[in-house]
Amino acid sequence: MAPREVEVDVDDGEALAAEIERAISEGQALVRVTDRSGVQHGLVTDKIAFFELEPKGPKAGIGFSTA
Repeated sequence: MAPREVEVDVDDGEALAAEIERAISEGQALVRVTDRSGVQHGLVTDKIAFFELEPKGPKAGIGFSTA
C-alpha cells in the first residue's frame, strides 16, 4: 500500500498536534480526531510519518507510511 496524505479540517491545529504527539509518546495504537463536520477519523499512530499544520488556517495534513 502506498503512503497517503489525509487532510483533516479542525478548529485547533495545535491541539490536534499535541493529541497526536501524546498518543505516539504513550504508545497508543489509535488516535481519534473529530473534524469540523463532526466526522471521527481513527488514525493508526505507527503509520503516521509526519503531520503538517498550515500557518494561517485550521487545516492539518497527516501523512502515513506503510512501514
